[in-house]
Amino acid sequence: MTDLIALMADLEDHLGDPWDASGPMPYARVLQYDEDERYPHAFVDHLAAWGLYDWIVPAGHGGRAVHVEDGFSLYRLVGRRDPTSATAMVLTSLSYMPVWIAGTPAQRRHFADAIRGGSKLAWGLSERRHGSDVLANETTATRTDGGWLLNGEKWTIGNATVAAAVMVFARTSDKGGPGGYSIFAVEKAGIPQEQLAHLPDEPLHGLRGLDMSGVRLTDCFVPDSALVGRVGQGLEVALKSSQLARTAISSIAMSCVDTALRTTLDFASDRVIFGGAVSEVPYSKRQLVESFAELLVADALTTGAVRALQLAPAQVSVWSSVVKYFVPTFLEETLARLTTVLGARYYLRSHPRHGIFQKVLRDFAISNFADGNTVVNLKNIALQLDRLLASAVEQEPGAVQRAVAATARIFDPAQPMAPYEPAAQQLFSRGGDDCVLALRSAVAELHRRADAARGRDAAWLAGCGESAGLIADELPRIADEHTKLLAEQGRQAGQSAELYDLAKQYSAVSAAAACVHLYLHGRDSFAPALRSPAVLLVCLERLLRRFHPTLRVTGPDDIAFVAEAMAEAHRTGRLFSFRPFRVRW
Repeated sequence: MTDLIALMADLEDHLGDPWDASGPMPYARVLQYDEDERYPHAFVDHLAAWGLYDWIVPAGHGGRAVHVEDGFSLYRLVGRRDPTSATAMVLTSLSYMPVWIAGTPAQRRHFADAIRGGSKLAWGLSERRHGSDVLANETTATRTDGGWLLNGEKWTIGNATVAAAVMVFARTSDKGGPGGYSIFAVEKAGIPQEQLAHLPDEPLHGLRGLDMSGVRLTDCFVPDSALVGRVGQGLEVALKSSQLARTAISSIAMSCVDTALRTTLDFASDRVIFGGAVSEVPYSKRQLVESFAELLVADALTTGAVRALQLAPAQVSVWSSVVKYFVPTFLEETLARLTTVLGARYYLRSHPRHGIFQKVLRDFAISNFADGNTVVNLKNIALQLDRLLASAVEQEPGAVQRAVAATARIFDPAQPMAPYEPAAQQLFSRGGDDCVLALRSAVAELHRRADAARGRDAAWLAGCGESAGLIADELPRIADEHTKLLAEQGRQAGQSAELYDLAKQYSAVSAAAACVHLYLHGRDSFAPALRSPAVLLVCLERLLRRFHPTLRVTGPDDIAFVAEAMAEAHRTGRLFSFRPFRVRW
C-alpha cells in the first residue's frame, strides 16, 4: 500500500508556502492568474514535474495509480491552493477513463505515455442543446473507408483547446438509444483545420483561467484505431467513467471549503471586537465548529465512496450519486455560514489574506454541476430507492451480516485493496447499499461502546448512539412515504419533486452512516484529537438537524472541545480531515 501520509507531505512541500510570493504556487500568483483569466500552465507543469499525472495512470501502463484514494487525496491538496489547476488536471484524468475502461492495451499505453509526457486530454461529452441528456446528442460518426467521419459540435468542454486529444461521444446508429453511441479518441495532430475547429473559450464566473471551450467537427476523419471499446458501447463507458468523475469532483468542493475555513479561522482568531476575539464569541465559535464538522462529514462520506470503487464496484452507482449530490449541496451551506463569520472581508478580491476566499467561493460552484448536476444525481438515487429502502428496512440477517463485513473493509484505510479495475463497476446497484444497510448494526455497536466507556466518552458515545439511531429511524418513514407516493402518482412519481426530496433524505442517512462506520472501523487512522466521540457527535448533529431542525444534542462544553481540536489541526498544519495529512497552512 502507498504511504499516503508521506506522499501527501512530499507534494505539499513541493507546492511551497502559499503565503510566500516567491514560491512555486503562492496565493498571490493564483489570484493574479484568476484576475487575468490565464490558464495555469506554470502550475500544471510544476505539478506534472513532481509526478502528479503518474497517480492517474495505471501502474500496468507506466504510471503509479493502483488505488483511487491516492489520486483523490493528492488533488485535494492541489485544490486547496488553486481549484483551477486541480480541475485542469482532473479533466485529463477523467478524459483518460474511457480508455482505461474499454481501450485496447495499445490505446491505454499510448495515452498513458502522452499524459506522462505532459499532454492534456478532454472529454467531449456535452452539447450545447442537450446538456446532461446525452442520449439526445447529435454529433454523429459514420463509417467510411478505413475509419469514421465525425460531424457535430461539443460545447463547454474543459481543456478542449489546450488538449492534444479529445474523447468524443458520438452517435453511431440512426436509432440512437442506449446502444447507439460510441467513443472515439480524436488526436488533433495532423487533422486539417477545416475538419476540426476550436470554439471560443467561454468566460466563467469561477475557475476563470480554465479552458472551457469546445470543438466543431466537420467530416473529421479518424481511423478505425480511434474507436474506444466496441461500437455501441459508448453509453456504458460514459456512465462508468462518470462514477469516478462524480466522486473525484467532490475533492474540489472539499478543497475550497478547507481554504475558506482556514481563512475565516485566521480572521476570527485575530479580529478583536467588543473586547474579545471573534472566535471566542459563542455564536461564532459554534458556526466555526459546525463548518469544521460538515467538512469532516464530507471527508467520511468520500472516504467510503472512493474505497467502494474498488471494494464494492457493484454499488458505486449509488455511492457516486450520493456523494455528487450531497457533498456540494451540504458544503454550499458551509460556505454561506463562513461568509457570515468573515463578514465584509469575504467580498474583497485583493486583500493579502482574505482575497483567496472570494476565489474559492466562486470556484466551488463547479462541483455542483460538472459531470452530472444535482438533478441528474438525485434522479439516479430516486430510481433505485424502492429496492434500497426495502433492503434497509427489512434488515435480512444474512444481507446485514455481509454489509457489516463489507463496511469494516471499506471504512478502514488500513485494509488492503486489489488494484482499481473501473470496468468492474456496475451501472445499477440492484438494491445493494452496504453503508445504509449496516447502519442499524453500527448504532448497536455505539451503544455497546457507550456502556463500556467511562466519563465524558461514555456520555458522548451514548449521544452518538441516540443521534445515529434517530437518523436510522427515518428510513421506515422514508420507505412508507415512498410507497404512498407510488400508490398515489403511479408512473408520474418517477419525475415528481416528492420523489427527489426522498432521495435527498436518503443521502443524508447515507452520510450519517458513513460517519459512524468510519469512527467504528477507521478510528485508529485518525489524528489523535479527532478520535474523541465528541467530534462524531457534532458531525451527527449536523445531519440530525436535517430531519429535526430545532433539535440540539451538543452544548457549549462539547463545542469548546471540538473547537480546540479544530484549532489544533490548523495550528499544527493538518488538513481538515480525519486522517493526519500535513499541510503548510
